Amino acid sequence: MSDVIEQILKERKIAFAVFDQDFILTKSSRNFPKIIHNHSVAPSSSIWDLFPELFGSEDQVYAVFHNKQKKYQIEKVNKYSDSGRLHYYDLTLLPLRNKTANLLCIVADTTAETSLEQEIRQKKFEIELLQASLSSYGNYFISDILGESGKIKEVREFVGKIANIRNTTILLQGESGTGKNLIARAIHKLSLESKSPFIEVNCASIPPTLLESEIFGHEKGAFTSAIASKKGLLEEANGGTFFLDEIGELPVSLQAKFLSFLENKTFRRLGSTQQRKVDIRIIASTNKDLKQAVEINEFRQDLFFRINVVNLNLPPLRELEEDTIIIADHFIRIFAYDFKKKVKGLTEGAKNKLLNYTWPGNVRELRNVIERAVIFAEGDKIDADEIILAEEKQKEKVTQDFTIPETGISLFDVEKKLLLDALSKTKGNQSRAAKLLGLSLDTFRYRMKKYEINP
Repeated sequence: MSDVIEQILKERKIAFAVFDQDFILTKSSRNFPKIIHNHSVAPSSSIWDLFPELFGSEDQVYAVFHNKQKKYQIEKVNKYSDSGRLHYYDLTLLPLRNKTANLLCIVADTTAETSLEQEIRQKKFEIELLQASLSSYGNYFISDILGESGKIKEVREFVGKIANIRNTTILLQGESGTGKNLIARAIHKLSLESKSPFIEVNCASIPPTLLESEIFGHEKGAFTSAIASKKGLLEEANGGTFFLDEIGELPVSLQAKFLSFLENKTFRRLGSTQQRKVDIRIIASTNKDLKQAVEINEFRQDLFFRINVVNLNLPPLRELEEDTIIIADHFIRIFAYDFKKKVKGLTEGAKNKLLNYTWPGNVRELRNVIERAVIFAEGDKIDADEIILAEEKQKEKVTQDFTIPETGISLFDVEKKLLLDALSKTKGNQSRAAKLLGLSLDTFRYRMKKYEINP
């Protein structure tokens, strides 16, 4: 019968363990070590060794053991397997009365269910974002170009004025990460052809040998691997907007052909003699100084004059002052929802830290910084020490040599002092204190218990 029970437990991904009045393991199913991903389970193991997550819940554990509470449950305990994969299980404690009082622990592997729940939540979030985008379709540029500074207001005015003037070329300039792609899409969404195609090509991400074919298309047999005719992105964008990102990286060999296209909106596919005509709006962007590129013969002067009909210089984030906080709050709302966190904003210290940083990566860097901060945030507001900036990561780590005195030293005292110092530096925040010492939160709490350090 026991083999049958073990087989059922294995199939259902459930395991059990029994602990005595001293909370020492006395019995377990064969699959118990595998389910909790702990292959060092021994008969002398205590419940606290096997489940450090129970530290801080001693009252509930004792209440269940003495039958004062029907059960105690912790859901979605996470453990890493030896392969580095994250697993989840639910832990349930129940009183067990046979000849003596015991504690029954039931563990259920919920990795598949938890992963599915996370995927469903992500899909729901994506759907809600899409619905929000569709509901504000007509005011796209108002809702997505965030900020109240004079420079951001100028950007909004530019988008509003240029959106429905389609027979001109627009050049967006600015540092990497300033939102050139966002502005290009805003212009398109606000225009009369907003439901038409928006086709984007990044000149820096496609090898020069393939870029011509991608933009203009090719005929069957135009080159060795051209086994069929293919439309170029210009044809795909017909009736809509063609966004040429990082035009400063357009190979010199293609610049003349693209200039010719801009003059009359006609072109020939690679390997074709047939002229094709499209009706599209052209938006180009660059983080390069094109005037300087012209001077050193890396960019054609006539092409520069042709694309620089209407231009907009996007301000870097460091010049937007308080808008940095507005944009950061926007990202906090997105990521708090995405990661199911209760983060609602920034402390004054965190705001000052963001405002005093130079942001070489601009809005893209800010987004990444806020995403990380939300993930590791402990409270309802992000604090300054939860914001990790690039300049801090680059600081050289200082190591100090430690010499054991001739008279010897107590390792117990040293380790306990390190734990107390870490708690002092983080004002009692156990999660951040654990990070300072390079420990997991579970291990840190175990050592606090070991040295009788009260939280």
